[in-house]
Amino acid sequence: MSTQIDPRAAVSSHAKIGERVRIDAFAVVEDDVVIGDGTWIASHAVVANGARVGHNCKIFPGACVGHAPQDLKYKNEPTVLELGDRCTVREYVTLNRGTAETGRTIIGNDCLFMANSHVGHDCRIGNKVIVANGSPIGGHVHMGDYVILGGLSPIHQFVHIGEHAMIGGGFRAVKDVPPFILAGQEPLVFEGLNSVGLRRRGFSPKALELLDQAYAILYRSNLNVSQAIARIKSELELIPEVHSMINFIEHSKRGIISGRSRR
Repeated sequence: MSTQIDPRAAVSSHAKIGERVRIDAFAVVEDDVVIGDGTWIASHAVVANGARVGHNCKIFPGACVGHAPQDLKYKNEPTVLELGDRCTVREYVTLNRGTAETGRTIIGNDCLFMANSHVGHDCRIGNKVIVANGSPIGGHVHMGDYVILGGLSPIHQFVHIGEHAMIGGGFRAVKDVPPFILAGQEPLVFEGLNSVGLRRRGFSPKALELLDQAYAILYRSNLNVSQAIARIKSELELIPEVHSMINFIEHSKRGIISGRSRR
């Protein structure tokens, strides 16, 4: 199938449009845009200057991809928004491009952004991330692969969320969320290992057991973070998953979320 552009769409002749692209009526595609093969741009969606959209994406009505960042320091510098392959951007999602600080917002492959969610400037979003309805992600946030963010859950700027973590709906994150865990409550706390998700993705029983032991030491041993990490290193087998956990915590700048208080 050849590329199909509805004559009522406003598509710049300077935009680079791939093969088998479909652009529906009243969509807007600005000058400095690249759209990969097989992508669909729905009616009333806007793909703004600086957007680099991957292959086989679906951009639903009212979505705004690549608009200027919501940052008062931004002075219209040329920056980009990179959206990976096979991403789904639902109604009224906003994905902002970067600022001069990093130059780009980067989103991986196979991500789903549900209606009214937002990705701020200079974010780094991994592969197969799911962001549920109405969740705003502040600038400079880093999210690892397979993160799931529940609906109406704001993420503070500069927060890092580790791979395979899941945050429940309606909870805000102002500190870093380590990988492989479930987080919930207000303020946000560690609620346990994301065991169901990890099993579905093929993690071995050994990996689950060692991660469970590592997080028990971190959150249930009454040690401070440095002491807990030292104990994990000395007592547990440092398989790649445990090493990833340790590396995330050791490089956290905002500090990690707390454990559930005991009563």
